[in-house]
Amino acid sequence: MYNDKLHISGFSDEISSDFVTQLQAVSKLGMKYLSLRGIDGRNIGEYTLEEIQQTVLPKLTEYEIAVSSIGAPIGKIFITDDEGFAQQLTMLDRLCQIANVLNCKYIRIFSFYIPKGEDADQYNSKVISQINQFAAIAAKYNVILLHENEKDIFGDIARRCYEMLEAVQSPYFKAIFDFANFVQCGENTWECYQLLKPHIEYIHIKDAVSTSQQNVVCGTGEGKIKEILTDVIANGYEGFLTLEPHLVLFDSLKDLELEAAEHIIKDDKGITGEEAYALQFHALVDLLQSIEKEAE
Repeated sequence: MYNDKLHISGFSDEISSDFVTQLQAVSKLGMKYLSLRGIDGRNIGEYTLEEIQQTVLPKLTEYEIAVSSIGAPIGKIFITDDEGFAQQLTMLDRLCQIANVLNCKYIRIFSFYIPKGEDADQYNSKVISQINQFAAIAAKYNVILLHENEKDIFGDIARRCYEMLEAVQSPYFKAIFDFANFVQCGENTWECYQLLKPHIEYIHIKDAVSTSQQNVVCGTGEGKIKEILTDVIANGYEGFLTLEPHLVLFDSLKDLELEAAEHIIKDDKGITGEEAYALQFHALVDLLQSIEKEAE
């Protein structure tokens, strides 16, 4: 079996909007973790602490599933939206309390949408200022914010991710490495990995091809997932590999993408969310076993 220092998690709302269905599917695969984002058709950011304690935590306990990260919508607003930012400071404080209740160390965030046609670099200082405010809240609760290199945000390319991480320099603000998003931004993932390696705390397993911009099963695209994971493992990485297949359209997707998301989803040939999730899981396990065999 693959390295026991690696833990496979995943955004289980890609399975179904129904939380119990998510938990059942994850358990069936033998997984012990999930990333909490969409719960019964609502985003985690909409939940109160009491609702999590009363309705979500008991189900997690029943199925013996732990939470690897909270997939928050923090930072998915325009950098020019000052009112929205103020609201997100309040939301993040609540999500940090939720993370503590769930015994979860990580919250996934973003670095703000840039107005169309504008140069992202001109917002460098404002982005860093606002991320510092996020990190200060996380520090109060001993939670680590994980920045995802998402399309259309300030930190969509590796250079800006690096500049931001270096400027913030907080133990409460680290990097997620998302292969597919870098591919879809025209980046070379190996070069991105080399630049960001000191800051990478968490890894998303998502692959893509640049020609069509579509997401594909991990290891079959241009993400260089096997090469990078080989290096990650050789360098002693201990932590999460989180499935985010994006192989079929799912309910939460409309909240995740700035523009229509249909074009990034590979023709699904009628498979369900659960089947797509299992497909990605088994492809990752096969990759890890292959890496382990080659290292012997």
